[in-house]
Amino acid sequence: MQNTPNLPIILLDAPGAQRAALWGLQDLFALVPRLDPTCTPLDVRVLAPDALPQAPVAAFVFAPSIEGTRPVPDHPLVAWAVQQHAQGALACSVCAGAFWLGQAGLLSQRPATTHWALEEEFRQCFPDVRLAPEHILVDDHDVITAGGLMAWTDLGLHLTGRWYGAEMVSRLARHLLVDPGGREQRAYSTFAPPRQHGDAAVLLAQRHMDQQFGTALTVPVLATVAGLSERSFVRRFTAATGTPPASYLQALRVEKARGALERSQASIAQIAWDVGYRDVPAFARAFRSITGLTPGAYRSRFRTPMS
Repeated sequence: MQNTPNLPIILLDAPGAQRAALWGLQDLFALVPRLDPTCTPLDVRVLAPDALPQAPVAAFVFAPSIEGTRPVPDHPLVAWAVQQHAQGALACSVCAGAFWLGQAGLLSQRPATTHWALEEEFRQCFPDVRLAPEHILVDDHDVITAGGLMAWTDLGLHLTGRWYGAEMVSRLARHLLVDPGGREQRAYSTFAPPRQHGDAAVLLAQRHMDQQFGTALTVPVLATVAGLSERSFVRRFTAATGTPPASYLQALRVEKARGALERSQASIAQIAWDVGYRDVPAFARAFRSITGLTPGAYRSRFRTPMS
C-alpha cells in the first residue's frame, strides 16, 4: 500500500553539498513510477538556500559535504529546518549532513548516526546526541540519519520503503544492482502518523509525545499541553491523526521499542520501562499486537550485527 506524501521533498543544496547524493536521490525516486506506473510520483526538488519554500514540505534531506563545510548557528538553512520540522516535515541527513540537523537542535537527546570518521568531531559539537556511528541508518520516527558518503542509497531505499512498501524496495534495489541490506529490507510497517494536518494544538501534543513517550501521558496531561479541554483534545487529535490518543501512544512506544531492540543491548524489561510500560507482559502484548512478533523474536530477527 502506498503512503506517498503529497507535498514536496526538498534535497538541500547546502554549502559544500555532495552533488552525487542530491542528483542520485532525485534519480532514485524518479525510477519508482518507471518501474511501476501505478505508483504516485514524488515531487522531489534540489534547491539552493535562496530558493526554499516557506510553505510546508513533506521531507527534507541534508546531503554529505565533500568540502568539510560545517553550518553556523545563524545560517538561514538552520532556521528553515527548524520551522519545517515544527510544521511536520520529516528531517533527514546523510553523513556530515547530520551537522545541520544537530545545529538545528533536531537531534537533541535522540539516537543518530553519521560517518564513523566524524564521530569525535560530532560528539564534541553535539554531546547531547545519542550518536551510534556503527549503524548505517537510524530511523527515529520523524528524524532519519544515514552514515557514510554513499549512504544516500540506504536512505533512498529506506524512504522508498516508507512511502511505497517493501516490494518496491526489492524491485528498485534489483534494478539499481545495489544490496538493500537486511535491516532496510525488513517489513516497513513503521509508525508514521500525519503531522501536516494543520492543527497546531494537536501538533504540540504530538511533539510532546515524541519527547516524553516514556512518561505517564494521560489525556489530561496532553490536553493541557495542547491548550484544549479534554473532550476537544480527544476529538481534534483523533480527527487530525486518524488515531485516538491512547492507540497513538501505544504505536509510538512500540516504534521506539523496535529501534531499541534493533540497536541496543538493553534487556527487554529495561526497554519496556524506557518506553513507558511498567508491566513487561503488558508491553509484550502491545508489541505483538502491532508487530506480530514477541519482543524477543523481533530482536532475534532484526538486531543489527554491531548491537
